[in-house]
Amino acid sequence: MLVGSLAILVLAGFVGFTVISKVPNTLHTPLMSGTNAIHGIVLLGGLIVLGLGVDGVLNKILLVIAIAFGTINVVGGFLVTDRMLSMFKAKKPEDGGDQ
Repeated sequence: MLVGSLAILVLAGFVGFTVISKVPNTLHTPLMSGTNAIHGIVLLGGLIVLGLGVDGVLNKILLVIAIAFGTINVVGGFLVTDRMLSMFKAKKPEDGGDQ
């Protein structure tokens, strides 16, 4: 069971790296925004599982760590998306005293 799980983890990492490396630079931020929205759903699932109760201390610790990393990912994604969208806003003219 452990070897199978590790094999899936390694293959998922390899496939993820291969897919992301083929994305053009101009699409990285929109792609990250979409994946962070999906990660928010995963975060909600983790909170529900933690609320329903999990057997074992190790499972609870791993779940809390996963929720913490998920929260960091979602908040960081929102900050990057906000910064990206602010680049497209028109700049306000400065009211200078030079007349």
